[in-house]
Amino acid sequence: MVKVALLLPNCNVCKLSSATNPLITEKATSISEVHEAHAHLLKIGLIHHPSVARRLLFAAAAAATTTATTTYAHSTFTRLQDPNSTVYNAMIRAYANGPTPQNAITVYTQMMNDCVVPDKYTFTSALKGCSRIRGVEEGKQFHAHVVKIGTGSDLIVGNTLVHLYDKCGCFEVAREVLDRMPQRDVISWKAILSAYVSLGLVEALEVFDKMPERNLESWNFMVSGYMGVGLVEEARGVFDEMPVEDVVSWNAMITGSAQVSRFGDVLVLFEEMQNGNVKPDSCTLVICERVICLCSYWSFEPWRVGSCLCQKKNRIDDANGFLATALVDMYSKCGCIEKALEVFQKCVQKKIIQPSVKHYGCMVDLLGRFGLLEEAEELVKSMPVKESPVVWEPLLGACRNHGNVSMAEHIAGKLLELAPEESSGYVQLSNIHAYMGRWNNVNEVRRKMKTRGASKQPGCSMIEVDGIVHESFSRGNSVHS
Repeated sequence: MVKVALLLPNCNVCKLSSATNPLITEKATSISEVHEAHAHLLKIGLIHHPSVARRLLFAAAAAATTTATTTYAHSTFTRLQDPNSTVYNAMIRAYANGPTPQNAITVYTQMMNDCVVPDKYTFTSALKGCSRIRGVEEGKQFHAHVVKIGTGSDLIVGNTLVHLYDKCGCFEVAREVLDRMPQRDVISWKAILSAYVSLGLVEALEVFDKMPERNLESWNFMVSGYMGVGLVEEARGVFDEMPVEDVVSWNAMITGSAQVSRFGDVLVLFEEMQNGNVKPDSCTLVICERVICLCSYWSFEPWRVGSCLCQKKNRIDDANGFLATALVDMYSKCGCIEKALEVFQKCVQKKIIQPSVKHYGCMVDLLGRFGLLEEAEELVKSMPVKESPVVWEPLLGACRNHGNVSMAEHIAGKLLELAPEESSGYVQLSNIHAYMGRWNNVNEVRRKMKTRGASKQPGCSMIEVDGIVHESFSRGNSVHS
């Protein structure tokens, strides 16, 4: 639908009722709707009406997010006669927020050449464009214009200047601008705080203490800033002074502790977080997943990690699939097989994961490595998914490792039914018989393998003798060098 009603001015020459044209009902909200409105205005002959053209530009500029859409907005802008500051501001803002912020400076230059007086909205957008391209020299010129025109006392313009100098690394200038501002708000202080915290300066705390109003966001910003530069103790000091913490506060502390390998602190913080009735979010769980992987690698306090993540307010019900998988992996590597199985079963029951045959294959391999062969077979039988060699192969390998020949023959039969042309089952069963000295059985397995057209994958070995590498390939009973 063409949505051009609010593009039209309230004048007699261009009154169009929605009754006579039901498509003209709403303001254009996307670039495609702006194009439709443009086409409709061309059709009814109103495209050159000054008020209509300005409204079309405002809609195009607001919808400009790509190079193509900003180019379209600029083409609309160039067709306007005698553009005022509002028109220029719309185009400067479109460029400052778009993919080519440097063009905001070009439009501002044109504005000066046309002797159009800029206002605070002009400078706010133009300075944002300078910040995005780190254009400190251009920013200084805008700053001079701000002082000359007299908009320097405006709070938003002042905040934008502080942000510009911060982004460009001119921290002392940013502080000077802040000190000269007649009024400041949380945004003002946060901008200068960013400058000091990013350098890890002790003065950041001094600036923070001078803030007349400190909200939760500024507290979190301070904690994150210290953690970001590795000042863990300073971050903890600020954190302990917070009147109230949210999940962002805890995540900042947990992430920072993990980054400096203080995994014990991560666990303590996670427990404190739960005791404070703050529910972890996906970010918290991702961090904890990484810590769990490291804990499993070092066999580090598995029961404590598990109790942190599976009890209290953050039960396994609240975990995501990645976290649950990490828990299973941790428990298995630490020898806590029953706990690993419990977590897996709960994940399936609570539908935290949608188990595939590969999930079950991993669990079968896990149980098999600990000699729980019957439990592994029961797990396979309980699978809601179709049986596959993926689950029987690790179980057959476990039977071989634990010397359970009778079960190996049974499992091999299952495997060969599913994949009679695959060599893996034959090879493993043949190796089991060979290990037990049952050479007649070995020959029988190989005969079946040949009859059914299953061939063993070729192997390759290399050995270096007197600086020369010799390769040997084997396939079946043949060896080639």
